[in-house]
Amino acid sequence: MTLKELKPGETGKVSSLGQKGPIRRRIMDMGVTPGAIVKVIKVAPLGDPIEVTVRGYDLSLRKDEAAQIEIAQN
Repeated sequence: MTLKELKPGETGKVSSLGQKGPIRRRIMDMGVTPGAIVKVIKVAPLGDPIEVTVRGYDLSLRKDEAAQIEIAQN
C-alpha cells in the first residue's frame, strides 16, 4: 500500500521509499523516512496535494510523491 491510498484520518508507518532521484531526496529532506509515522490530514478533491503530519510537522505532498512512499498501515 502507498501513502496515496490512505484516507484522511488514517495513519501508517513508512516501510520504504520508491525510486531514487530528486523526488526521493525531497521526500527524505521533509523527514519522511522509513520508520516514520504518517497521518493523512486532508486530500484535495482532485487528489493533489495530500496534507500529512510527520514527526509533528504538517506537510503537503504531491500525489506522485505520495505514490512512491510504501506504507504498512497501523
